[in-house]
Amino acid sequence: MSMDHFGQWPEAAWTREPASWALQSDRLIVEAAEGSDFWENTFYGFCHRNGHALLAAWDGDRAVEVSFDLKSFTELYDQAGLMLWHDQHQWIKAGIEVNDGVPHAAVVVTDHFSDWSLSPVPEWAGQIVTIRASWSNDAVIIRARTDKHPWRTIRVARFAYATGKQAGPFLCSPKRAGFSVEFLRWKQTAPDVDLHADPPIEE
Repeated sequence: MSMDHFGQWPEAAWTREPASWALQSDRLIVEAAEGSDFWENTFYGFCHRNGHALLAAWDGDRAVEVSFDLKSFTELYDQAGLMLWHDQHQWIKAGIEVNDGVPHAAVVVTDHFSDWSLSPVPEWAGQIVTIRASWSNDAVIIRARTDKHPWRTIRVARFAYATGKQAGPFLCSPKRAGFSVEFLRWKQTAPDVDLHADPPIEE
């Protein structure tokens, strides 16, 4: 599958096919299946592995970014963003998730057990969000911004896989049918120079 509009990622494949997806002009429009999610064990005791991530090989030499439109994010646990993947037990999903009626910058880091960090970003509602990951020293720096707000560092997490890494856009809809997301960009770009130095904004 060619993804020329999103950074020329070759041979991208879904972890699980969504309810529907289509390339329309310069956008990837995806509808999640009702009940889809990624989660491993922690607190709830269940494993959900039926979320939708479109993944391609990622060697980590370049940063990866995904941009998407928040206009459809209205219901509890509506979520989308960037998935970093090693296998079904080791992965990181970073994006925007609706919690208690407010969009949050959310990251789930999983190594057989998932954790969940949240930071409310109500001022981002309805905007275009970009999620970015840059890998070095067996870790990833995860940042987020909108087209109107600057980069914000939202997590530094261990991701100690020199080989076998994949990355790409994801979405899940644990609570409802009909949740659709428009992805505008999926690209590789220059890696971070430093944890405390913002990367450039490239269009």
